[in-house]
Amino acid sequence: MPGRVLIVDDIAPNIKLLEAKLSAEYYDVIAATSGMEALKIAQEQLPDIILLDVMMPEMDGFETCKRLKAHPATQHIPVIMVTALSDTRDKVRGLEAGADEFISKPIRDLPLFARVRALVRLKTLMDAWRVREETSADLGLFEKAYIPEETLKGADIAFLTEEKILFRHLQDALEKDQHTVHAFDTLESFRHALQKNHYDIAVSTLYIGGKDVLMPCSQIRLKEKNRNIPILLVAEESDEPLLLKALEIGINDYIMRPIDSFELLARVRTQIRRLRYQQSLKENLEKSISLALTDELTKLYNRRYFNAHLDGLLQQSEEQHKSVVVLVIDIDKFKNINDTYGHDEGDKVLVDVAECLTKSIRDCDLVARLGGEEFVVVMPDARTGVGLQVAERLRNAMESRPFTLLSGQQIPVTVSIGLACSKEIKGIDRVTLLKAADEALYKAKRSGRNRVVVGNIMRKQVAAI
Repeated sequence: MPGRVLIVDDIAPNIKLLEAKLSAEYYDVIAATSGMEALKIAQEQLPDIILLDVMMPEMDGFETCKRLKAHPATQHIPVIMVTALSDTRDKVRGLEAGADEFISKPIRDLPLFARVRALVRLKTLMDAWRVREETSADLGLFEKAYIPEETLKGADIAFLTEEKILFRHLQDALEKDQHTVHAFDTLESFRHALQKNHYDIAVSTLYIGGKDVLMPCSQIRLKEKNRNIPILLVAEESDEPLLLKALEIGINDYIMRPIDSFELLARVRTQIRRLRYQQSLKENLEKSISLALTDELTKLYNRRYFNAHLDGLLQQSEEQHKSVVVLVIDIDKFKNINDTYGHDEGDKVLVDVAECLTKSIRDCDLVARLGGEEFVVVMPDARTGVGLQVAERLRNAMESRPFTLLSGQQIPVTVSIGLACSKEIKGIDRVTLLKAADEALYKAKRSGRNRVVVGNIMRKQVAAI
């Protein structure tokens, strides 16, 4: 299921129209007819995204959004404000209230679906990080992330444009928040600067040298240091089809010309707030790592962290009507490696397997070492089909690469994988889910190793993703 959407509107036909559009895209839709009802439903059912009408009696969309963003349970739920208002001041007011985006009436399908998909993807990733943070906080390791408003100013911004007048206009606007804006007029200089220096956000016009920048912008994220840098595009209304594609490939936001300086500042603040929060989550996670929540040899999470993380994730998934997939992974004939080459070489294989696993999973997944030669991958918001694809990718990655020992000798290493999905097991908890995955792993071992088993389904080869 793509996600759960809460529609908030005081006019029933508007709700029905949006519900029909989103249900056709396989979203689970719930509705509220007032701001107060929306607050109650959001806190109880924790939707993945909220479509919030601006013009409502008693409590309008701006006030509803402020209250949603002020409550700990709902502050991280993306909000798209749906409005017939066209004044930029209203858009800025909504962004300052915490809205993630605006969609104007009459609502067109493609912009709606693109925005919803992009924000739900972002929330899924951030939810996974928050569960990890809550796990560590529950263990008493540190306080949860908090982002003071003053940290949203003074950012370093890389700006790619060939238009000197546009740059000076936007530079003047951004310097009101004490941002430092660095100008680049070629893709080559832009790429080089991002590789060499640290920037908090990248801004670019949609076209440079007569060509769109979507491919170069997507390639920026291939570098680890730029993996999470927000990217904002400057475009014309006529560019909308290309902008929808931009959202699909991970561009964070865009602003239309003519550019209002207050809207630009509000959008930049939104992106910096997300970045700062994500950085704070990462810092907290690193603190937890330094406090013995990882396996000393492989540097993966250990069983203690895995147990607490999976407990929290299962509880969250039940509340949000989602599912969790667990993969239990065992190195085939690992004892033979130790007996033949020695324990130091066996340790080298364990480290290399851990690295291979980490590189082959999704960003929102977690990999841990349970002990010995056994590992586990936890996949939030996933069903059996997705889990099977990832498991086969892992199995194939092991089988297709040579493992180099400390001596320089190369040996083959394969793994067997057992898969279990929380949606397909009644009365699920951590112990039950892990036991189901273990039983599937034993079947894989008995059936010849180097394969993935899902329940009673056994497959050796599935096309790698």
